[in-house]
Amino acid sequence: MNAAYPEPTRLNRDSLVLPEVLRLIRESFAYMEGRIDPPSSMHRLTLDSLRRQIDEGEIWVIGDRPDAVVFLTPKPGRLYLSKLAVDLRQRGRGLARILIEQAQVQARRYGFDILELQSRVELVENHATFARLGFSKTGETAHPGFDRPTSITMQKRLG
Repeated sequence: MNAAYPEPTRLNRDSLVLPEVLRLIRESFAYMEGRIDPPSSMHRLTLDSLRRQIDEGEIWVIGDRPDAVVFLTPKPGRLYLSKLAVDLRQRGRGLARILIEQAQVQARRYGFDILELQSRVELVENHATFARLGFSKTGETAHPGFDRPTSITMQKRLG
């Protein structure tokens, strides 16, 4: 991992930083407003939904504030990543890479050799970032009520 940052920490449902996780996601995803359609599911996140994520999967953070977060959810044959967010002041310092590396460790613990995520079609800069992190486009999906792709699916095969 990166010596400049503490190791990622897995949160439990009683974690005192859950409100800060919610704040971090909302601030990090704010730039999507008006760019993506339909709006981000981030708007539906609550402290209760974060606790459900912890019950059904995992939430990992870096830093006490925290500075970065990712949700991990086991799915058949793969580990699904979502809500990867890095504090705007901390971007470009490798925090997303550290969390992806942690996701790889967790995937192997589950016996999976695939990481998967979805990204909105409009967010081409995110597609490029995920490609640099080893992900490849594997499909497209449409949200209910849309007759065009609204998200792309990307996967990373673990060696």
